[in-house]
Amino acid sequence: MDDTDSAILSHLQRDARLTNRELARRVGIAPSTCLERVRSLRARGVITGYHAAVQPRLLGRSLQALVFARLRPLSREVITGFEAYLSQLPEVVSVFVVSGDDDFVVHVAVPDIEQLHAFLMDRFSARREVVGFRSSVIYRQTSTRVLTALNAPHSADGGS
Repeated sequence: MDDTDSAILSHLQRDARLTNRELARRVGIAPSTCLERVRSLRARGVITGYHAAVQPRLLGRSLQALVFARLRPLSREVITGFEAYLSQLPEVVSVFVVSGDDDFVVHVAVPDIEQLHAFLMDRFSARREVVGFRSSVIYRQTSTRVLTALNAPHSADGGS
């Protein structure tokens, strides 16, 4: 990762629909160089995909929450099985396997508080390996960060 790769990533994370020509212009390199850089970032696994950011409220999912879960017995099989189970649920946005008092943090998006309660009672408590869980409603998400290499220079305005 060098400064050019970091600049490419920064621009693509803000707008993955940029044409190669526009991306190259913003980064200050030739389009052919830009294309090779992007291909290299994908081949190395730095870029894993392109996604559309959506507004959950406009998809009928006005309520988001973080669910913290504890499992027993802790084993690779139990953790991977629970992770696979969560990943196929339509309410689940993200799944994190974590250290500390909890084993999982699960980001969910549902229509309302009643649906959150039903999700917790029907989906979480129905699993034998879950020995406890708690939830926190998300009132507001203020930002998501654009990631760059830690040694890359950054600007206060986001580099656009």
